[in-house]
Amino acid sequence: MKKVLSGNHAAAVAARLARVQVAAGYPITPATQVFEALAEMRAKGEFPGEFIAAESEHSVMAALLGAATAGARTFTATSSHGLAYMHELLHWVAGARLPVVMVDVNRALAAPWNLGTDQTDSLSQRDTGWMQTYCSNNQEVLDTVLMSFKIAERVMLPSMVVLDGFTLSHSYEPVDVPKQAEVDAFLPPFRPVLRLDPDQPMSFGSLTGPKDYLRLRRRMAADLAEAEDAIEEVGREFGELFGRPYGQLDAYRCEDAETVLVTSGAVGSTARAAVDALRERGLKAGNLRLRAFRPFPARALRAFVRPGTRLAVVDRNLSPGAGGIFASEIKAALYPRSGIAVHGYVTGLGGGDISVELLQEVWERVDAARGADPAPAVWAEDAR
Repeated sequence: MKKVLSGNHAAAVAARLARVQVAAGYPITPATQVFEALAEMRAKGEFPGEFIAAESEHSVMAALLGAATAGARTFTATSSHGLAYMHELLHWVAGARLPVVMVDVNRALAAPWNLGTDQTDSLSQRDTGWMQTYCSNNQEVLDTVLMSFKIAERVMLPSMVVLDGFTLSHSYEPVDVPKQAEVDAFLPPFRPVLRLDPDQPMSFGSLTGPKDYLRLRRRMAADLAEAEDAIEEVGREFGELFGRPYGQLDAYRCEDAETVLVTSGAVGSTARAAVDALRERGLKAGNLRLRAFRPFPARALRAFVRPGTRLAVVDRNLSPGAGGIFASEIKAALYPRSGIAVHGYVTGLGGGDISVELLQEVWERVDAARGADPAPAVWAEDAR
């Protein structure tokens, strides 16, 4: 059934379809609509799960930590400083191996105050042990929330579904909403092996020494790496059932492209238009969109590139002193392969417009740099 939904409403509908048992939230722009939609569903009897209106984002994640430990399927959404306030509990949830699913609506971090979209909030949490997936449209938001529950509950690690603030969160698009019976067939109830049960007492989050701590961290790292296969397998299964397959990467017109725009999030949709415009001029352009950031799709990326490939990486984020975060991760994943040029460009911070024209100019600049040596990270506006 087709419905016209904003990105925030698509996330809320997905949580309902996933039969979330406990949702918790604290309002923050631009993620507040997710909770409002769930609250309206609950008032109408459409969402039977528990809804916790917490007093802070820290309390939100603490509540979900307890609920997931007791074996409940859990969900929340946040943004920017709300996500930053959760930081301590993100480590706790991942370390406890709890499959909480959270939507992060990208928004810039202060100072100065800014409500525009910017990926630095989610990417600041990259070392917490949470999986991260970046969406390019509202259909993908709904689908990715559903897939994230299945993946998270398979590898027993939490998952963050990321969408651009306002660009997707408050924009409305036609979205194919599956039937409840179809989702139930795809996503069975959560049945954890271990859970908090007064009839079978055990301790959780206990103190441990260096040896066991290292062992548990190595196990987490190994399972997070295994999630690469889970993302691909669940994405194929989703495609078989709903006609929309997904993977870690999304390539567009890359078959013969020597210079490829590399994007993430909603910019991936704009990049397709830029590639089409370049192709109309007879230029061999392509777009590679990174859906998965954690686990980083290193194997898939290495399989994609070939000698002589030039990558123009467009980052809507900034690690001060290092440049764009996606560009840095791509360089690390491809090292020490030779013949691959990675050019990083930072743009769109704080909600700045990333236009078709800007992406074309970035592509042209990288295509003209025929040498294999990577260019240093620069501001994309320098290309104009």
